[in-house]
Amino acid sequence: MKKQRVRFLLFVYDHTQKLYRKYFKKKKRQWQFNEKQLLEFQADSLGRKLGEFYKKHGFTMIPKMENHDVHHLITGCGTNFEDEIAMQYLLLGNGKMNAHLLAAIGLGTLILPEYIGMYVKAYKKGQRMRPFYDWDFEGLLWQNFEHLKDFIQQKNTVTHF
Repeated sequence: MKKQRVRFLLFVYDHTQKLYRKYFKKKKRQWQFNEKQLLEFQADSLGRKLGEFYKKHGFTMIPKMENHDVHHLITGCGTNFEDEIAMQYLLLGNGKMNAHLLAAIGLGTLILPEYIGMYVKAYKKGQRMRPFYDWDFEGLLWQNFEHLKDFIQQKNTVTHF
């Protein structure tokens, strides 16, 4: 039963994502790096961790969606469907608000209500973090990943930006 619900959500996502990118992601530009170049960054950098993320999961970069993948790294949210919905809740808690996010949350909650506890935890986690949902992470690819993550999660760490 869950497989059918997830399949339906994937169908809706695939068909709405093209429209979303066409009409709502115009302001953003594609990053100048590819997956292979990210792996050439220093071992402890955000860029390298992102390159390793792509390699580990067999993903390729989707133009104008690179920050989304950084959000996975920063938040620790997984990549299965219920984790994607949880990350939208986290971003809502962090202050992000747009129609696409609200639609994903609404439909995801309706189709996968058994994860509501996880969604609420993610929302609260987003509230506790520094607002990062609108950062352009391309300029931070050289930064130490753990320091950046700790800064966003408001842990007491000395950072040098």
